[in-house]
Amino acid sequence: MARGKLRIYLGAAPGVGKTYAMLSEAHRRIERGTDCVVAFVEHHGRPRTEVMLHGLEQVPRQDIAYRGSTFSEMDVDAVLLRAPAVALVDELAHTNVPGSRNAKRWQDVEELLAAGIDVVSTVNIQHLESLGDVVESITGVRQRETVPDEVVRRADQIELVDMSPQALRRRMAHGNIYTPGKVDAALSNYFRPGNLTALRELALLWVADRVDAYLTEYRSEHHVSAIWGSRERIVVGLTGGPEGQTLIRRAVRLAEKGAGGQVMAVYISRSDGLTAASPKELAVQRKLVEDLGGTFHHVVGDDIPAALLDFARGVNATQLVLGVSRRKSWQYVLGPGVGATVARRSGPDLDVHLVTHDEMGKGRGLPVARRARLGRPRVLSAWLVGVLGPVLLTLLLTGAAPDAGLANDMLLLLTLTVAAALLGGLWPALASAVAGSLLLNWYFTPPVRTLTVADPENILAILVFVGVAVSVASVVDLAARRTHQAARLRAESEILSFLAGSVLRGETSLDELLQRVRETFGMESVALLERESDVAPWSCAGSVGPRPCATPDEADVDVPVGDHMALTLSGRVLPAEDRRVLAAFAAQAAVAVDRRRLRQEADRAKRLAEGNRIRTALLAAVSHDLRTPLAGIKAAVTSLRSDDVAWSEEDEAELLQAIEEGADRLDHLVGNLLDMSRLQTGTVVPIIRETDLDEVIPMALGGVPDGSVELDIPESLPMVDVDRGLLERSVANVVENAVKYAPPGERVLVAASAMADRVEVRVVDRGPGVPDEAKTRIFEPFQRYGDTPRGNGVGLGLAVARGFAEAIGGSLHAEDTPGGGLTMVLALPTASQRRAQQPGPSQAST
Repeated sequence: MARGKLRIYLGAAPGVGKTYAMLSEAHRRIERGTDCVVAFVEHHGRPRTEVMLHGLEQVPRQDIAYRGSTFSEMDVDAVLLRAPAVALVDELAHTNVPGSRNAKRWQDVEELLAAGIDVVSTVNIQHLESLGDVVESITGVRQRETVPDEVVRRADQIELVDMSPQALRRRMAHGNIYTPGKVDAALSNYFRPGNLTALRELALLWVADRVDAYLTEYRSEHHVSAIWGSRERIVVGLTGGPEGQTLIRRAVRLAEKGAGGQVMAVYISRSDGLTAASPKELAVQRKLVEDLGGTFHHVVGDDIPAALLDFARGVNATQLVLGVSRRKSWQYVLGPGVGATVARRSGPDLDVHLVTHDEMGKGRGLPVARRARLGRPRVLSAWLVGVLGPVLLTLLLTGAAPDAGLANDMLLLLTLTVAAALLGGLWPALASAVAGSLLLNWYFTPPVRTLTVADPENILAILVFVGVAVSVASVVDLAARRTHQAARLRAESEILSFLAGSVLRGETSLDELLQRVRETFGMESVALLERESDVAPWSCAGSVGPRPCATPDEADVDVPVGDHMALTLSGRVLPAEDRRVLAAFAAQAAVAVDRRRLRQEADRAKRLAEGNRIRTALLAAVSHDLRTPLAGIKAAVTSLRSDDVAWSEEDEAELLQAIEEGADRLDHLVGNLLDMSRLQTGTVVPIIRETDLDEVIPMALGGVPDGSVELDIPESLPMVDVDRGLLERSVANVVENAVKYAPPGERVLVAASAMADRVEVRVVDRGPGVPDEAKTRIFEPFQRYGDTPRGNGVGLGLAVARGFAEAIGGSLHAEDTPGGGLTMVLALPTASQRRAQQPGPSQAST
């Protein structure tokens, strides 16, 4: 059965009309004869949306009971049984009530798609998982209902539903979104123009990225190589030199001039050994470009201009930013340079910016990471200069300057020998010396056109020429090799020093270390493999790059680490001299794996120790604190059942009251233990809804004596997004603790006030207070401060209160009360307005 198609209406903000657009699409499909049903749509009391439901078949919902209330959810089985062609499912990010078929609605949608049913759904931009932190920084509200970005990205169609902030606020003011009583609070909080503008920008950029992915896929499928300038993409070519930071900042400024600009920094390394850049400088530049919102890429290629242009065209870049060459003037004799070559080959569809910087013209310095063995192109050039050069020079001299003189001819040929030595080392220079001596003998030493020499002085001159040529070639070759060896050793020492410093600082994770190996040696992929024994299969402990090796036999280079671990590299075969540095990386990779496992073991041991401490405290609580009320109940019941004493009505009432109080205390203690157990196991599932504090706080005071608490809850406070039950339990535990420590006759003050994007509930007592060093410890389980007598609780009240506060997105901490005492501050998030008018659990509004 073919998988169904998913169409998503993505809203820039609540209330822009996603559900309305979805229902309009449903009517259009029904008019075309498509079997379309409403699996779940919530109109939230909006008249125009409710009208759009008329004429559409609605699959009955499933009622689920949870914590004394009944909630309606989508009945997945009923939709699958109905098997329509298209199902409308509103609010993709919705969290289902515990007890539902799936935890999230997008998982329900996945089942429908797997059954071959096309789904049309809605979601707001603030509910995308990757944007949670950004939305919270803009609006001050943490979105607790999210959907993974990949779920939305996999949609076959994504349509943006947008509206200007001014138009959306007018809709709000006209009562088209919320009831009149909530309009003012919404306009002054979540629906401020700045918030809406920022959310709109997020939505536009996210959809633009998705469109870009579609475009890239299309270009790949249709083999389109030309650049389509649909948006500004700026590629920065890095050399690993100190000018890289200047280029990155310049590229970012260029990107900021156009909306949605993207910066990609790329480093091209040759495939002939260690990369020719400082690893430390490359790491700094990588961090800089990522901090500025760009991406870093590493590409291997011997032809740097071609590799750079291929990368730019592959990512559909519109601009290239390169630095002016650091070569000195005389070095341009060897070629025009990368910048000029790229500019000449770029074509009309790719702009090239050559940026000046402080390092230009100062020289590139030593090739800090080139191999002592010269590359093949350089050796080939040396043979051409050493063998073909003397022939061409001889033809030039015989034709243009036949009377230049033997000494001048020898010096010119000697120059070519020195050039061959500089380029390719000793053997091309020796060949040049032999060829030069033969050409001198044949063309310039009488008798010409013969290999005999008539004048003994000329024989001596040729011998001196050969000796000088060989000597100069040897010295030049030795100096070049020593220079390259020194440069290589300097590169190795810099790499090892940086690696050692990272180890000492504890900064290198396994993935970062493997990426460092890949960039240092210019490989395609790097993987660390391990196995439990000599016959066990290999498993991957970590990898970077495409298509990592599954076994050491598949690798181009493998370095054993111990008996059952190996570092594998694919891309090319490394020379033997590179393995010294590679062995250091391999050893450090093994250390990183061991460190990660030790950290995991330490965390596991810490959890076990904490669990053991809690179990020990629980046993102590059960053995004493829980037995105390049981003993009182047992004594009172035994007294009432005794036939030896005739109890008066007052005595019986007092004993029954003692039984009731003991049972209440026992119920309270057991309730706290169960709540703490739920918090420890992570099974607390808050149902967030818009709540008025004056509806919850008074209900939390049922367990304290009348007249012991003074309330100050202004009616003008904004609403909060909380789970009412958890908030009530949290406040009740804090107030009961305050009343317990308050002096006789002193009332505990419970006051609330609005503070920016939160509401603070302060519980103030005038008791003995708590010193600063104990303010954190009092929130730990089974902790009781001071000389509190045994039997007054198991020390879980404040721990449960803080756990519930954090579960609903708030916080709880202790402060000193001015004049003496302790103040508990419970901070709660203000209502986000997206859950307005919802009868059930937290849902994403449309």
